[in-house]
Amino acid sequence: MNVREYGLVTAAYWGFTITDGALRMLVLLHFHELGYSPVRLAFLFLLYEFCGILTNLFGGWIGSRVGLKATLFAGLSIQVASLVMLSFLNPAWAVALSVGYVMASQALSGIAKDLTKMSSKSAVKLLVPAGDDASKSERLLFKLVAILTGSKNALKGVGFFLGAVLLSWLGFSAALWSMAGGLLVILLVCLIYLKGDIGKSKEKVKMSKLFSKTREINYLSAARFFLFGSRDVWFVVGLPIFLTEVLGWSFWETGGFMALWVIGYGIVQASAPAMVKKRTHGVVETGARAALVWGIALVVISAAIAAAVQFNFYPRIAVLGGLAIFGLIFAVNSAVHSYLILAYSDADKVALNVGFYYMANAAGRLIGTLLSGVMYLKAGLEGCLWTSAGFVLAAVLITLALPRKALPAEGNTAAT
Repeated sequence: MNVREYGLVTAAYWGFTITDGALRMLVLLHFHELGYSPVRLAFLFLLYEFCGILTNLFGGWIGSRVGLKATLFAGLSIQVASLVMLSFLNPAWAVALSVGYVMASQALSGIAKDLTKMSSKSAVKLLVPAGDDASKSERLLFKLVAILTGSKNALKGVGFFLGAVLLSWLGFSAALWSMAGGLLVILLVCLIYLKGDIGKSKEKVKMSKLFSKTREINYLSAARFFLFGSRDVWFVVGLPIFLTEVLGWSFWETGGFMALWVIGYGIVQASAPAMVKKRTHGVVETGARAALVWGIALVVISAAIAAAVQFNFYPRIAVLGGLAIFGLIFAVNSAVHSYLILAYSDADKVALNVGFYYMANAAGRLIGTLLSGVMYLKAGLEGCLWTSAGFVLAAVLITLALPRKALPAEGNTAAT
């Protein structure tokens, strides 16, 4: 495989991810400090998620026509513009104007995030050589997807902590300018060294192909919708406010905990290929079965944490320890899903399918983000957690319909 191109794409995704995590924490903590309610905080991120839905839908189609390199560069450029735009926010503006301005900058960031993510993850499928040994290629694909996704989430956790630190050290505007400068450097390096076309379809892709998906792509996308909604319904607004208001944590402590949670989640996700390998009489466990088993475990832990908080049964330990277990199980689920979307896709349609799949992912995050503010306001963190359990249950039921695509067997893992 082309190691240099894979390294450049991965580095671009890493750099973007750090700024994305830092921006999320920066906005959340800054506006919570200004007195914004949970629902108003959720609204700040709604356009971010909504634009992610549209970007994933049309981004895959655009990427298949112009190539993934162009969409990757576009994502990085738009994120730089978003960070600079947000730095000009004026505290003297009326609340309605401030909210609208932040939502607009977050909309740009949402477009940037999903252009970058779709480009990076689709490129992995195309950079893995097909070769004569199909099982060897599949093992390498599963490994590279897990590494890219896991490292991305670990770095997003670093971004959460970085956002809290920059807000404390530099203030809101200076922190945004520093992140924009760092991302601009990454963009310039990719412009100079990333050569050739990646992911450009051999034939013109019609707009009608956007919704023309196979059965397995549709079911997997629906499961992804509920899986990521289950996380964001407590993670985006409910948890950080619970930590600061109920437990009395500082910005540093809140940002640090959320950073460690996402870093741990990313490490587990990168290790998912080793964690889900299981043989029964020589038969390799299927990806769909792995998603089902780990999904059921996720339902149980979500419900257990919610019950502990509702009945005041060591709520601090239940939240901090329980959500650590939730993160471990969720990470494996997510890694298996990320492998399956590439395994179910052929090379010429990978950008379209990944775009559609992450459109469902963004839609789940949109609903989860909105419900995070609403449910916390109405029923506290336990309300967010019960909703999360319901979402995971829906994902598990949909997973039952997935075709049994085998996970790559353990054995001679190809060198990256």
